[in-house]
Amino acid sequence: MCNLPRRLPARAAALCMLPAAAAVLLLAACSQAGEKKGEQGDAAAAESAIRAAVESYVAAYNRGDAKAVADHWGENAEWVSPSGQTAVGRKAIAKAMEDLFAENKGVTIEVSDVKVRLVTADVAVEEGAVRVHTPGLPSNDATYVAIHVQRDGKWKLDSVHETEVPDTRQAGEGLRQLEWLLGEWVDSGPDSVIETNVQWAKNKTFLTASFRVSVPDMDDLEGTQVIGWDPKNETVRSWMFDSDGGFGEGVWTQKGDRWVVKFSQTLADGRSASSTNIYRPIDADHYGWQAVGRKVEGEFAPNIDEVTVVRKGAKPLAADVKKKKGDGKGGDKQPAKDKKAAKAAGGES
Repeated sequence: MCNLPRRLPARAAALCMLPAAAAVLLLAACSQAGEKKGEQGDAAAAESAIRAAVESYVAAYNRGDAKAVADHWGENAEWVSPSGQTAVGRKAIAKAMEDLFAENKGVTIEVSDVKVRLVTADVAVEEGAVRVHTPGLPSNDATYVAIHVQRDGKWKLDSVHETEVPDTRQAGEGLRQLEWLLGEWVDSGPDSVIETNVQWAKNKTFLTASFRVSVPDMDDLEGTQVIGWDPKNETVRSWMFDSDGGFGEGVWTQKGDRWVVKFSQTLADGRSASSTNIYRPIDADHYGWQAVGRKVEGEFAPNIDEVTVVRKGAKPLAADVKKKKGDGKGGDKQPAKDKKAAKAAGGES
């Protein structure tokens, strides 16, 4: 029995009246909670120590101190650089750092998105991103995975594997002038409907366009067009593949407010075709498209007069509505069969 003063609060008195088994469980739970709190404290201390080591490493690197950088590594550590070169052992890593600093005067790094995860009491995994700045050169980006091991109370790098991140900035910048093409578009006429959906590919390195040409009493023609920046020739190129088996390639050139595309294609039956396609941005919801100089097997085919392509959900231009309500003059006069052929031979609307 508990020896309690008479005015003890009822809650405390009730705890002292617990059966012996319950009291043991309560003590065990309190002990486990204490252990868990201790483990959390150890993990927090380890993460703090590792983050401090990361900051120290970056500082040593940015002042070009190869010995201080190498001191952060274990005796038998391994470093795999973004280029795939490997250095094993602290001495080899120190030599690699000396060479790097000698060949790249003023090189610095910045580390970001650092995540630290304790695997055991003495092993931790660090993941993050690093950007390398070399005077006079574009910066390089990489991601990395580092293993830290604690020995004699100190955290040392046991291995670091870096992976280069491709530089997509130039590719994306080369296509910025064509961002107005993004979205869903419709070219609707009395004898056909052409629907196009243009989106960015991953990392904004390419524009991808899926299209469908619908003509009454004929199977739909579907296809994909990929538009990208050619860094070697500093121009925009495109590649088109359709569901009939045709494929083609275009070279884009901006002339004033228009984009002129020199397009050549191999049709599904093996014949060659070519055309000059012209895009003319009108406003956020409309652009003009036409095809001139069309040839199939070297023989000229009729030009396609400019048609207005409308963003899905937007209203047609007043002038186009007037044309459709008028006597039929102007606009695209292609027969339905030729309209589909024009898409195949002209390629990119």
